Amino acid sequence: MTKVYVVRHGETDWNRQGRLQGATDVPLNAQGIHQAQACQQYFHENPATAIFTSPLQRARATAEIMNEPFQLPIISLPAFKERTFGKAEGMTYEERSKAYPQKNYPGQEPFAQFIDRLKSGLQFIEEQYPNDTVILVAHGAVIHNLFQIVENDDLFPQNARLSNGGISTMYTKDGKWWLGKYNETHHLMA
Repeated sequence: MTKVYVVRHGETDWNRQGRLQGATDVPLNAQGIHQAQACQQYFHENPATAIFTSPLQRARATAEIMNEPFQLPIISLPAFKERTFGKAEGMTYEERSKAYPQKNYPGQEPFAQFIDRLKSGLQFIEEQYPNDTVILVAHGAVIHNLFQIVENDDLFPQNARLSNGGISTMYTKDGKWWLGKYNETHHLMA
């Protein structure tokens, strides 16, 4: 069984402002750094073998900060980079709704292509760590869509908001991916 702790990266200024980040490489803000540090305590109690991360700096920095006391291998996987939203990146929800009411953002990564790369990323993790527990630091749209890939996706409400620094779990069983817990945030309250 492969178990994956799925961590949403720490907060950025664009998160705070409600701007769509997509593939724009926005750094963590002070709150995001604090959230990544808070995740360290969670992983003292829930050890892992390795950390996978999106190559975008907000995810990579979260992984590096979380990893300081553990010194686990960090593997950057482009398969888990946030979906590209083209011309809508940098816009608030209101700006996007006005400019693109049908959500057809020019330059957006095709959804089928996005899902295919997420599936290939999961397959890679399972092949590399078939009987281990690992961490994956990724992005909101990536995590939401990973949870649509699992067999028991009914456990994850479509309109659920994932917290920056929130931790969820996925695992393999009988050759399929399953969702365990989602959006644990108790470690962020300390």
